[in-house]
Amino acid sequence: MRTLVFGGTGMLGRAVVAAARRRGWQALGISHRQGDVADAGRVRYWLGAFRPELLVNCAAFTRVDEAEQRRDEAFAVNGEAAGVLAAAAREERIPLVHVSSDYVFAGGGERRWREEDAPAPLSVYGESKRLGEERALSWDEALVVRSSWLFGPGGRNFVTTIVGLIDRGETPLRVVDDQVGCPTYTPFLAAALCDLAARGARGLVHYANREPVSWYGFAREIAGLWDARAEVAPVPTEAVPRPARRPAYSVLDTDRFSELVGRVPEHWGWGLSEYLDALRRERAQQEARVR
Repeated sequence: MRTLVFGGTGMLGRAVVAAARRRGWQALGISHRQGDVADAGRVRYWLGAFRPELLVNCAAFTRVDEAEQRRDEAFAVNGEAAGVLAAAAREERIPLVHVSSDYVFAGGGERRWREEDAPAPLSVYGESKRLGEERALSWDEALVVRSSWLFGPGGRNFVTTIVGLIDRGETPLRVVDDQVGCPTYTPFLAAALCDLAARGARGLVHYANREPVSWYGFAREIAGLWDARAEVAPVPTEAVPRPARRPAYSVLDTDRFSELVGRVPEHWGWGLSEYLDALRRERAQQEARVR
C-alpha cells in the first residue's frame, strides 16, 4: 500500500514510515519544511507526485504549555490542517488516518475513556486536537486514533527528559503522582496504525499501551532501569504549576482496537526497555567517537 505520511520526520512519523516499509508498503515521510499540512497547495502537490493509497497525518503542535500562548498556531496545525488533509483525501478517494490525543478528555473519575464518551478538553492543546478530530472525520473514509503519553526514538519526550535530569544529577526528581494515563511507545503505535489501516478501520479508535500509571510511577520505572541510585519523589500537581491544565485520569479504553485487530495492546514496559537500550548504545557510540 503506497503510504504518504505528513509529519513523517517526527517521532511518530518516522516510526510509521518504518512500520509501513516492514510490511512491504511503499512509504514516504514528508517533513514540515517539505509539506506544511496547513498549506493545501503543498498537500495536493505531494498527493499528485506520490499517488498514495493511504494518507497518514502525524504532524502536530505537541508543546502543550506553549499552546496556551500560541493558540492560533496550535489550532492551525492540530485543527484546521486536518480539514485540509481530509479534503485532499476526499478528492483523491483515499483513506486518511489522523492521530489524536487523550487530552481531548477532562479526565475525571477512574473509568477508562471510551470512543463514545463526550470530549471536554481542559487546555488549548486539547481543544485544538478535538477540532482536528472533527475536521478529519468530515471525510467518511477517515480513521482517527486517539493515543497517549508518546515516547520513542527521534524526538524529545518524557523519557529523555527524565534521563537527562538523572545524568545531570538533578535529583531527587519531583514528579506528579496524581495524573494517570498510559505511556505509549511510538513503534508500537505505528504498528497499530498500520494494522488498523490494513483492516479498513474507520471512525474513532483508541490505542495506548497498557497498563495505567502515574507520571511518578513512570519516572520511577525509567530511573530504575537507567540508574537505580536516582531518587524520585511524588508530588501533587499543585506543587508543579504549569500553564496548561492536564487531565487527572486519561486512561483510554482500547477494547475496540482489540476487536478490530485481534490482539491487546503491548505493555509500555516492553517499549521502555527497548528504548533505553537504544539510548545506551547511542551514548556508547558517541563516547567512542570522542575518544
